[in-house]
Amino acid sequence: MKILVLGIGNILFGDEGIGVHLANFIDEKYEFKGPHQVDIIDGGTLAQRLIPIITDYDKVFIFDCVDVDEANIGDVYFFDFRDVPECVSWQGSAHEVEMLQTLQMIEMMGDLPETKIIGVVPYVIGEDTTFSITPEVQKAAKLMEKILINEIKKLGVEPVVKNEKVTLTQVAKDSYKRGVPEESLRGMEVNN
Repeated sequence: MKILVLGIGNILFGDEGIGVHLANFIDEKYEFKGPHQVDIIDGGTLAQRLIPIITDYDKVFIFDCVDVDEANIGDVYFFDFRDVPECVSWQGSAHEVEMLQTLQMIEMMGDLPETKIIGVVPYVIGEDTTFSITPEVQKAAKLMEKILINEIKKLGVEPVVKNEKVTLTQVAKDSYKRGVPEESLRGMEVNN
């Protein structure tokens, strides 16, 4: 089985980059041993360009922001993409809407693997840019990490800590240097 941990978000807008930062953090902190392949990818805001990557996996876990009616900053939601809670409106930032549309397109084609969302309600900053993450979302990231690790263990994979000293804030400072490997995107057209 091939398992994908996909971080989605815009690192220029503070909390909205948490999916990317958290994926990079998991990649730095853990290695995964067991019968299944686990890949961790920083998908940034690539949305539709991620289709050939997502469809290549059997199970997908997505770290992202979610917009939830009457929720607080830092609230965490874990759900199956095919069974989205009614309170999740997906009307937040542009990258959330694009990711929703991307997953819907893959589902319409009949190629959507089992996809679980591990989402957090961000502080939305508007037009200003910042690389900082609010304390509420930093705290929520610990729960998001725990959810992922528990789910990975249920699949028979053993997460082994390879770097116990790494921190989310440390990794977030370098997230801009990472991203989807260029070879994964070769030959794909971008529709503008």
